[in-house]
Amino acid sequence: MAVFCLRAKKLVCSGKSGKDLINPAECVGICYNVFCMQNQVLKIKALAINRALKKLHPDARIALTFKNNFELLVAVILSAQCTDKKVNQITPQLFKKYRTVRAYAAASPRDMEALVHSCGFYRAKTKNIIGAAKYLLAHHKGQVPKTMKEILHVPGVARKTGNVVLGNAYGVVEGIAVDTHVIRLSRLFRLTKHHDPVKIESDLMTLLPKKKWFPFTYRLINYGRTHCTARCKHEVCPLRKYIV
Repeated sequence: MAVFCLRAKKLVCSGKSGKDLINPAECVGICYNVFCMQNQVLKIKALAINRALKKLHPDARIALTFKNNFELLVAVILSAQCTDKKVNQITPQLFKKYRTVRAYAAASPRDMEALVHSCGFYRAKTKNIIGAAKYLLAHHKGQVPKTMKEILHVPGVARKTGNVVLGNAYGVVEGIAVDTHVIRLSRLFRLTKHHDPVKIESDLMTLLPKKKWFPFTYRLINYGRTHCTARCKHEVCPLRKYIV
């Protein structure tokens, strides 16, 4: 038998003579077929995990509280490296003080920093929130954009924030929001080998049909919070059978 290693870009041979090379094109074909089979197995596994998560968390949704699309954007910006619970403790006072996008744009950084200080990285988050307000007023009449291409130009917005805001504000699904829970559990279930959120998102998007992208994020997040925390030993996890 001969195997063509795509990584090494050379043939690896086995057999009595050690010279039984087969056509390289055939080897590539073998590897491609193996890859397709492995990918199909992962798709079946991802769908099974999603079904199990749906039974555990049928009503999973975003935990952040907000009343309009800009408040949603502000809350998601604040949630970076911070729990949703903590953000929900901060935002009532913040939203009461700043009621419009123009109010945020005109805000004193020092005053806003005092309100969001406890969520961490408060200077950078304040800068992004004020910057986002100014950008939206200048380019979108104060409205949060409805496409990933447009929203990624807003200060403080990367793909995770974009996915969360678009999905919850407009029902627009262009990807899968990848937070710390999604990263950890996707790797735990061997749905991806990557650490980079963008690459993990790409892997998950290939494994699940688009209509399942949005709820999958929140089901996985809820599972990570309630059943399988970062320090979990996986002795009684409902989905422990998928940890292989």
